[in-house]
Amino acid sequence: MSLYQVQKLIYQLNRDPRTRERYESKPELVLAEYELSDEEKRALIEPDIGLLYVLGVNGQLLMHFAALHHIEWNAYLEFMRQGLKKHGPVREGVYATTGYEGVEAHDERLKQEREKR
Repeated sequence: MSLYQVQKLIYQLNRDPRTRERYESKPELVLAEYELSDEEKRALIEPDIGLLYVLGVNGQLLMHFAALHHIEWNAYLEFMRQGLKKHGPVREGVYATTGYEGVEAHDERLKQEREKR
């Protein structure tokens, strides 16, 4: 897995209009500039927010990447939740779990985050 490369690409997409333009017209050419697994490439192209979350993409980066794809906040949260159900626990990065705590515990954390706003 190449979490750093995924996050580097998402950062560029979020920040650089030229990278976004290139990605929108020929995503495979932009993806070729990064060391990505087939799973990561698929998740970025679809975009599969749930899988990207499970792969360990930082929430700040992922939130803006989702917005770039016109994904509303509540849908973004649901995609992450569904990603846990479909793909299992977060594999690495800041959100990685040391033991699978289940979707219910994750839902509780999301609920607490929403209540803070």
